[in-house]
Amino acid sequence: MAHTASSHPMIARAAGPLSGTARVPGDKSISHRALILGTLAVGETRISGLLEAEDVLNTAEAMRAFGASVVRVGPGGWHIHGVGVGGLAEPESVLDFGNSGTGSRLVMGLMATSPISAVFTGDASLRRRPMSRVLEPLRLFGAEAVAREGGLMPLTLKGAGDAMPVRHHVKVASAQVKSALLLAALNAPGKSTISQSALTRDHTEKMLAAFGAEISVEPLEGGGEAVTVTGEAELKPAQVDVPRDPSSAAFPLVAALLVPGSEVLIPAVLLNPRRIGLLYALREMGANVEVTNRRLSGGEEVGDLTVRASALKGFEVPAEWAPSMIDEYPILSVAAAFASGRTVMRGLEELRVKESDRLAAMAAGLKAIGVRVEELPDGLIIEGTGGEVRGCATVETHMDHRIAMSFLVAGLATREPVTVDDTAMIATSFPEFVHLMQNLGAELVEG
Repeated sequence: MAHTASSHPMIARAAGPLSGTARVPGDKSISHRALILGTLAVGETRISGLLEAEDVLNTAEAMRAFGASVVRVGPGGWHIHGVGVGGLAEPESVLDFGNSGTGSRLVMGLMATSPISAVFTGDASLRRRPMSRVLEPLRLFGAEAVAREGGLMPLTLKGAGDAMPVRHHVKVASAQVKSALLLAALNAPGKSTISQSALTRDHTEKMLAAFGAEISVEPLEGGGEAVTVTGEAELKPAQVDVPRDPSSAAFPLVAALLVPGSEVLIPAVLLNPRRIGLLYALREMGANVEVTNRRLSGGEEVGDLTVRASALKGFEVPAEWAPSMIDEYPILSVAAAFASGRTVMRGLEELRVKESDRLAAMAAGLKAIGVRVEELPDGLIIEGTGGEVRGCATVETHMDHRIAMSFLVAGLATREPVTVDDTAMIATSFPEFVHLMQNLGAELVEG
């Protein structure tokens, strides 16, 4: 397999049991939102435990471009002097969001109801991701966008000079789209209501309440909910302690389950029920994961996870769990490969428009390491091996950090080593991944 000059291949191979404490980074979703809401508050917001990965740092840079004072005061510690709702300055240069769909879409919402213009771009992967599903509803507020064919970046967004409140139902449930519209509503007069027919991450709603916004949530008949925000809001600064990211915790967690004899502690992980579908799924498969020391931090529940190696069994993952674990399906697919019996996953159309087509990438990678898998239009059927996976392959990551980390975890438990073609993009979400795994006893070496 040919590697480009800038790619960073890595080899994972089986060693002894994993043990120790895995302090995973702060939650990415909450980190983005803390920077954005800090910018919209008047006064000083203090953040601890911020995820200092490329995606989040790009959002911090964008907040500076809108006129906020954003200062790093130590590892994970940041102070923001906000400009207030309606106080955004027009950025002087292009906003580059790197690999971050979350950062770019939320910031489109942030500025859509301010009478300013901004140009949005990102890396090659982000420039291929469709933005229309955010841009179209933002037009209801009065914003205008000029994008490439298909709603692609680079694009120019012109915020509404005279914003209107909206009532909008998001057809394909998405936390990013919902959050962008709620942020836009903050600077529109009157009340705006955003509804979806499925439950998605509610970090924006929780944090808006913590910053003093007037917000209410009503369940809808037949599932889903409607969120109403009162615009022309005055947000007050807050202290945000960012909990550790369950999406990052998923990798040492599954590694500890698969490598015989392992026991790993993962402290202070976010336990928001809409984010821990993976925990429910793994428990259904027979995983030994104990949750202790449950507590509240910034309106969110956190707890410590103790994970012990377990024999897993396959099962049919309910499609309605998808929103609570959408980013975890790649690593769940690896767990399913080592389980005994068949695992069926459906309702995953959204995975075809993530950093890569994750369904196709996972299916190809699993086949390469010797696992039988059938790719469905909206999911995967994985025939578990009962723990005996061959390995002995190079897996293509397609510039996708979660694909890369998932197959490095797989290689820790396969008979023969597994190589991934590139690990450079892991820094977008989990810069400490390799070091953290090595500290637990994982054998990961540059390829």
